[in-house]
This record gives sequence, C-alpha cells and structure tokens, in this order.
Amino acid sequence: MDIRVERLCKSYGDQQVFRDYGALFPEGKVSCITGSSGKGKTTLLRLLMGLEQPDSGMIHGLEGARLSAVFQEDRLCENLSPLSNLRMVCRKRVSKQELVRALERVGLTGCEEKPVRELSGGMKRRVSILRALLAEFDVLLLDEPFKGLDAETYLKVTAYVREEIRGRTAILVSHDPRDMERLGGVEFRL
Repeated sequence: MDIRVERLCKSYGDQQVFRDYGALFPEGKVSCITGSSGKGKTTLLRLLMGLEQPDSGMIHGLEGARLSAVFQEDRLCENLSPLSNLRMVCRKRVSKQELVRALERVGLTGCEEKPVRELSGGMKRRVSILRALLAEFDVLLLDEPFKGLDAETYLKVTAYVREEIRGRTAILVSHDPRDMERLGGVEFRL
C-alpha cells in the first residue's frame, strides 16, 4: 500500500516545520527525502514512525505495517556482540551462519562476538543497518544510514542495502546525493 501524507502540519513552539505538507511514497519503491539541515527530514520520519504526532493532517498506509529503522544514532546494545544485537530482531529460524554471512557481506568479518562498545563508529553503523534489514518489516525508514563510512565500505554497504530492499518500501533521508543514486528511487525535496 502506498503511504500518503496529507496536509501535514507540525510546529515546535514558534518554529513551523511543516505547513500543509503532502507526499505519496509508493509501495515497493525507494523514496529519497533530501533537503538542507533543519527542513524537517528527520521530523517527517519520526512522524511516520509514530514517535511524534502531527499538529494536524493525516498519514495513511501505515496502519498495521511493520516498521524497521536506522536512526541517526546507532541505538545498539553496547555490551552485546553484533551477533546478539542482530538476534534481538531476527526470526528464530535465522541461523548463526546466516547472521555471520550478513556481517561478512558488509565487511564485519571477525568481530561477531566482540562487545559493540569495542567497535569503531563505522562498524557500529553497519551493525545498525543490518539490524534494521534483518528485522521483519513492511516499511524500512533510513535516517542518514551511511554517514561515517569510508568510500570502499560505502560502496559495499550500499550495494548490500540496494539488493536487500529491492521491491520493498523504503524511505531514505540523506544529505548525500550519492545515496539516492546508489539506492535508486524517487526524490522528495523538503
């Protein structure tokens, strides 16, 4: 089902973020939300996730949908390993070998059992991305998911994400125009 945003209004005190904003995010496609800082990209994702409520307006198409997200912050359990962080969101039928293969595909070989607190920022980012992709979801929401990745890792991870979300509904927020090029999709400027 398409996600329709109709006449959305949202303010924080005197600061109006959205005034009668509307958009149609097509089912089974990648939608890329771009725009300069402070234009409401993250706020829109928070509204879609139900973490914030609009002042007025409606969001249709998410009723009963399973959402998964990559936030700007990694939001990992720092004392757990990457494998344990992934297991938290996976169906029970996912084997350890499948999880290890996913970690390998994004360049995280050999750190499966280390506490996440010992990983670099880029490594934590990749665990966050995998965790969102391995959860059962109908809609994937990505807020600056590739920040902090070096050029080689960026290419590897975006290729993996593109493959995993093909034919699925995803909404990507990014300042980087390369992200839209790498994942494809429709651009929405704020």
